[in-house]
Amino acid sequence: MNKTWNNKAWFMVAPVLILVAFNAVIPLMTVVNYSVQETFGNNLFFFEGVKWFREVLHSERFHASLLRQFFFTGTILLIEIPLGVIIALAMPRKGIWVPVCLVLMALPLLVPWNVVGAMWNIFALPDIGLMGYVINALGIDFNFTRQPVSAWFTVIIMDVWHWTSLVVLLAYAGLRSIPDAYYQAARIDSASRWAVFRHIQLPKMKRVLTIAVLLRFMDSFMIYTEPFVLTGGGPGNTTTILSIDLVKAALGEFNLGIAAAMSIIYFLMTLLVCWVFYSVMMRGEDE
Repeated sequence: MNKTWNNKAWFMVAPVLILVAFNAVIPLMTVVNYSVQETFGNNLFFFEGVKWFREVLHSERFHASLLRQFFFTGTILLIEIPLGVIIALAMPRKGIWVPVCLVLMALPLLVPWNVVGAMWNIFALPDIGLMGYVINALGIDFNFTRQPVSAWFTVIIMDVWHWTSLVVLLAYAGLRSIPDAYYQAARIDSASRWAVFRHIQLPKMKRVLTIAVLLRFMDSFMIYTEPFVLTGGGPGNTTTILSIDLVKAALGEFNLGIAAAMSIIYFLMTLLVCWVFYSVMMRGEDE
């Protein structure tokens, strides 16, 4: 029996494909074009091949920014994933406090990114900010505008405050999906709280935690507004991560070839690490 294909569905999908092409494919092709050419204005381009890629890959500035980026990403993942799971485990499963806790957890995610940076900039100032004043009152010299350690501490705490809620909500959704029969069987076997977490809750949260790690990794690699508003990449270049360095090269120095090549490397690196994360964390899932 021959099947009749209805191609009218493509008319419904076409607007989405056009929108994706306009927002993703066309800008990407523009960046690729700039990454292999040099321009001196007036739409005059000269083909340079992989010159800009070689310069970026051999640049100490890029290596330093990349190292700072991995430090930032690794630190927040090590803090936010365990902290989010702990908070999700402590949240109630039934009763009136469930919606209250969910709303409170969602509040940081609703704050615009530029507002987050401005809030923490004021909050951490040593003279007028509550956090800065309290830390200095405890006898600790704290000034994120001048001290690299203080700047990194403030940037990381800001990101933990802003994005741990995402991990909490994902982990809580994973916990709520576990049938009560598993907990009943654990009570019959007199399983300890750690045993329940190790053998029931953690395996059942594996998929949502994989999503949480991937989302937080990608977000941390793309983060720009919050740390830029907070520290501007300073003091000096202490908190200049890849995104801030890229914007400085493109807009501050107008090195379009260098910035475009850095963008492509940045993009491919993010895809590669995400694929590695996903492959490792989902290993054995289909078995």
